[in-house]
Amino acid sequence: MDSSQSALNSPAVNPFDASDLNTAQNISIGLAKVGMALKSQSWQDAGQQGLTPTQGQILALLVDKSLRLSDIASHLSVTAATASDAVTTLVDKGLVQKVKSPSDGRAIAITLTATGKKAAKKTATWDDFLLSTVDELTEAERAIFLRGLIKIIRKLQANGQISVANMCVNCTFFQPYRYDDTEYPHHCGLVNSPFGDRHLRINCPEQIPADPKTETQNWQFYLEGIAK
Repeated sequence: MDSSQSALNSPAVNPFDASDLNTAQNISIGLAKVGMALKSQSWQDAGQQGLTPTQGQILALLVDKSLRLSDIASHLSVTAATASDAVTTLVDKGLVQKVKSPSDGRAIAITLTATGKKAAKKTATWDDFLLSTVDELTEAERAIFLRGLIKIIRKLQANGQISVANMCVNCTFFQPYRYDDTEYPHHCGLVNSPFGDRHLRINCPEQIPADPKTETQNWQFYLEGIAK
């Protein structure tokens, strides 16, 4: 057999398999690009309202609550100084005000003014441009993508790289895989109703953090897809 025939019969190395770029790296690159798109859009929309993205995020945070300055900094994963500067500017613009904390009369909380509430409604729609792209996914793809996002966010939280999100999987009311129904396997103790992966929330206003032991146990059940 000549060398040319031998080369044809020998197993070839697929160039994609030999690439140093693996699936995880591709996902990271994709998420980074989405992040850049969000940042660009937030700067554009914020500029139209005379705000910075950080100021806009603070308004969105305060839509249905009042927060201390330290809580705002934690939620946005920024320094206390950065949060303080942004709040001071918002106070000067008449969009937020400092009041006594409802939970501690000795502490100061930040809350929206009437004008701030109107501005906050606009900031809440800054990321709407993503909805049309997400609509390109099938219902099954959305559920899988959401599950993946939840895992990524929880890991970032555990590493202290982002603030803790009010997710179902961290909630005291979350009971994973309580039912055999593949469409509605989980149970929410707050509304006493079954629900599925596609209904999992990343930012639920009614969320109450579970104790560490219960959260760890529920998370393991959720990952393994088994009932308690």
